[in-house]
Amino acid sequence: MTSSHHSRDAQYAQNPDHDPYGHHGPYIDVHNAETLAYGVYAAPEDQGAPVAHGTPRAYEDTYRPAYEAAEPERARRADRGAGRPGAGAAAETRTPARDAAVPRPRPRTGTGRRAAHRRRPRYAERPDVASMLRLLPQALVVAFLAGGTTAFVAKDKAVELTVDGRSRTLHTFADDVTELLAEEGVRVGAHDVVAPAPGTALASGDEIAVRYGRPVRLTLDGQRREVWTTARTVEEALRQLGVRPEGAYLSASRSQPIGREGLALDVRTERALTIMADGRARTLRTNAATVREAVEEAGITLRGQDTTSVSPGSFPRDGQTVTVLRITGTKEVREEPIPFDVRRTEDPSLLRGTEVVERAGQPGLRRHTYLVRTVNGVRQKPKRLRTELVREPRPQTVKVGTKPRPAAVRDADDLNWQGLAACESGGRPDAVDPSGTYGGLYQFDTRTWQKLGGTGRPQDAPAAEQTRRAKKLYMRRGATPWPHCGSRLYS
Repeated sequence: MTSSHHSRDAQYAQNPDHDPYGHHGPYIDVHNAETLAYGVYAAPEDQGAPVAHGTPRAYEDTYRPAYEAAEPERARRADRGAGRPGAGAAAETRTPARDAAVPRPRPRTGTGRRAAHRRRPRYAERPDVASMLRLLPQALVVAFLAGGTTAFVAKDKAVELTVDGRSRTLHTFADDVTELLAEEGVRVGAHDVVAPAPGTALASGDEIAVRYGRPVRLTLDGQRREVWTTARTVEEALRQLGVRPEGAYLSASRSQPIGREGLALDVRTERALTIMADGRARTLRTNAATVREAVEEAGITLRGQDTTSVSPGSFPRDGQTVTVLRITGTKEVREEPIPFDVRRTEDPSLLRGTEVVERAGQPGLRRHTYLVRTVNGVRQKPKRLRTELVREPRPQTVKVGTKPRPAAVRDADDLNWQGLAACESGGRPDAVDPSGTYGGLYQFDTRTWQKLGGTGRPQDAPAAEQTRRAKKLYMRRGATPWPHCGSRLYS
């Protein structure tokens, strides 16, 4: 049935008393009408007792062939006339008078039978009109049912629906793929594939395929990513992703099915690798997960501190060259002195220009540990491993005199030179220190002795000369030349 018929049906649903097809009386929806037994039809509501709209009633079958309709009609008319009061007498009274008043024509010669046939009423020769009117509603219903059946058959389609590899043949009234999937309760998501696409019009004989998407956490040659596939097995997924499984490592069997929940799949394809070790080059094809595994596959053993030119735990790439590094290493310890600080304080009891060391300083000590490596026979730059402080430096304290110096040498006569000589040399004029640098009562060095006018070595001069030159040195520099014993001059 055409789309106009559908719109007319919709009009009837809004106003049942209006027939959208132009017929008079209540409209009968032939698409939803109940199939009734022979001899029972839906009678108009204005006949008999009122009933709900569309309720069927049982009536006697009044259908008669046309050639049987005339005689019963005359009989019924005669019966109705005979049933009225006085009808028989009136008939009997009127008939003679009418027969007397109206002369009967004579039959023509040889034409009596034909003339009698012409005098027979015309309606006696064709079906009763009333009977035909009673048959008209049944004819209309049959016509509508025939048209609805034709439209019903035209909208029915035989299609083949395949959902994830499972096929079945269906009969449907759906207009397009979306309606068909809704009828069958097939829900599809953003990662599912439907062919032909949803919304495509359906025709009988069409094939519709639905393939569900499955999440796959794929780690391909060390690179992880999330993908969706409509493949149902690992082998189909690899083919769909363009991965060649020949020689590759697979964490799952090729024939393993992939459920709707998906799976995690680790794939390492076969790669060519060159290993340089001990002066030789080895080329191999491998699907190893790390450089260390590839080196071991090449028959090379890493010992001690041996390593490779790239991280042993890194993923080996196709065409990569890896060099094995043979390493030997030793540790070296180096000590570094730390200089001490000098702290000076003023002392008014000492002559100006005189400095006396109150406490000698001591240098500190720092220790460094280095790793010295040899790689493939070549010594590398030492690498400092650690540094530790062995000893803190001790600062030196010095007293600095602020007392004005005397104007002449004689001003130095009152000083305790005997105490200074006892401190410096034990009072021995020929004393020499262990290094041989200083000599005499006051431990002159040869250079200072000669600047003071002395000759030779100070330890060889008389004690009086040594004292005189010591006083002269004091006048120039104060007690500074004797940092440890200079303070004895003032005691």
